[in-house]
Amino acid sequence: MRRKPNILITGTPGVGKSKLCEELIRNGLDMEWIEVSQVAKQFNCYSGYDKELECHILNEDKLLDELEARMEVGGKIIDYHGCDFFPERWFDVVFVLRTNNTLLFDRLEKRGYSTKKLQNNVQCEIFQTLFEEAMESYDNNIVHELRNETFADMERNISQISTWVNQWIEDNVKK
Repeated sequence: MRRKPNILITGTPGVGKSKLCEELIRNGLDMEWIEVSQVAKQFNCYSGYDKELECHILNEDKLLDELEARMEVGGKIIDYHGCDFFPERWFDVVFVLRTNNTLLFDRLEKRGYSTKKLQNNVQCEIFQTLFEEAMESYDNNIVHELRNETFADMERNISQISTWVNQWIEDNVKK
């Protein structure tokens, strides 16, 4: 029996996933934040490089093998822009961050994204690609869409996620 839930925080690059995770931990949420891109880099979970999109191609099977034992323990916050390859059994809740397209464009432009990569990511947000991917991959009752555009949004999201975790612990552990 896990004593803490596992959370997936997903969304288009630039919506604020890592910042939200960082703030959740900084604000005292006692969970392990796992940045999938860092794990992939650390354990070389790549199967190649996409020159057009200027990014590594993730070897999903190798990554899942690296994470499996850690996920069984519970208490993990997974931070990644994709979600359809993660086993449904890993997560108790999925939060999909969303943001205004103009704001997203500005954030990605500041990161130095190429025109093609920038356009692909903005289109991904416009068409709700990651939200739909989450809805198709997990029980819809555990998928929640969160706006993440302003400091007030960030504060509300931190509060909502922290409250959710505390309620999960109350419902599943403290009986």
